[in-house]
Amino acid sequence: MPTWESLLSLKRHGDTNKRIRKEQDDTRLGFEVDYDRVIFSSEFRSLQDKTQVIPLSKTDFVHTRLTHSLEVSVVGRSLGRLVGKKVLEKHPQLQGTHGHHFNDFGAIVAAAALAHDIGNPPFGHSGERAIGDYFKFGNGKRFKSKLSDVVHEDLSKFEGNANGFKLLSEDKCGSPGGLRLSYATLGAFTKYPKASLPHKPTQQVADKKFGFFHQQLEKFRDVAEELGLQSVMEGGNIRYKRHPLAFLVEAADDICYTIIDFEDGINLGLIQEEFALEYLSKIVHKNINTTKYSQLSTTKNRISYLRSLSIGALIEDVVALFMENEEAILNGDYHTALLDKSTYKVQIEDIIKISIKNIYQSQEVLDKEIAGYKILTKILDDFTIAVEHDHAGEASSFDKLILKNFLKDFDFSEAKLDDWLVDVCSHVASLTDSNALRTYRKLIGSDF
Repeated sequence: MPTWESLLSLKRHGDTNKRIRKEQDDTRLGFEVDYDRVIFSSEFRSLQDKTQVIPLSKTDFVHTRLTHSLEVSVVGRSLGRLVGKKVLEKHPQLQGTHGHHFNDFGAIVAAAALAHDIGNPPFGHSGERAIGDYFKFGNGKRFKSKLSDVVHEDLSKFEGNANGFKLLSEDKCGSPGGLRLSYATLGAFTKYPKASLPHKPTQQVADKKFGFFHQQLEKFRDVAEELGLQSVMEGGNIRYKRHPLAFLVEAADDICYTIIDFEDGINLGLIQEEFALEYLSKIVHKNINTTKYSQLSTTKNRISYLRSLSIGALIEDVVALFMENEEAILNGDYHTALLDKSTYKVQIEDIIKISIKNIYQSQEVLDKEIAGYKILTKILDDFTIAVEHDHAGEASSFDKLILKNFLKDFDFSEAKLDDWLVDVCSHVASLTDSNALRTYRKLIGSDF
């Protein structure tokens, strides 16, 4: 069973000496360094041009993955700090003996939340489906007989969460261990601490998706063993119990996309303002200042006010839920997303239903997801064919141009099929929406 002492590990990849909390410089705590490393990374910066709700949207107030991630991080920091204060009250040895502060919890959750979408492909979840379908239904089927079951599952159900762990932790030239984040932050980041197989072995929330590719199994195993995460073996495949703070990262994301995507839909005119008053007021009725609300003269200001109060109410609710179930969460016996047990579950479900109908399935979104699907399929086809032909010594002039123009930072000459396919997919997933579109136009010869 993990303990909070092990779960708050400051260890980083390559460490030879144990990092002691009491010896840390509080002006630049290790967990805060994690936040800095994420925010200065090129992978994080690319989120400014990746879809949150509306693909390739030119509307300035619609959220990108970057603004969404920043907001999730802010909510996560609040959740972590509030939970941290209560955990230290319940486990005083964490502060007295080990020197932990409630801000430690906030810093871990904030850094993990900041990175939570870092592995997502362009064009939102349709990008994940496009990559997966290429290997399941498209020309990528040609590789299936040459791959192990787990690697084929990694590709045919391509997962942004697993790609995120890869980007954060993979060795790079001159940078072993990638960003070298603390293991506490990597653990909190990994909402689905399992390999792609077995697929959804239970209805538990941690088994809903997968959190690392087979390529990164040993990396995650090292993290899990340091943190004390409990493992479960099944059919030669392994999965782990969640890091407790992963529940807070998940809750921060759930709060933001529920409330803020709803706000975007209203500001875009896809959802009528009356729905906001009807559903959000049920969450904030205890805290709303009716006099102040009545003085707000624009839809944007009224929705902003209700959004702020709603997020505050949901933060308070999540903290109470976490502490009510802290022992079960710590022991790995809690298997539900916190918002699924929220006091406001009905209101949240109503908001999500309206968002699905009016935003996620709006004609603009569907049209642009179709375009994104075609774009990524074309890029994957040309890239994988080029590497495949090069390995076989049969590269055409076009294949060589692909390698020189788009894959020049990779050396696939000695790479195994399993590895280079995952690496190509990860690279395609790292493209921004606009860069993917530019690449597609170059490949079809229309970028002139």
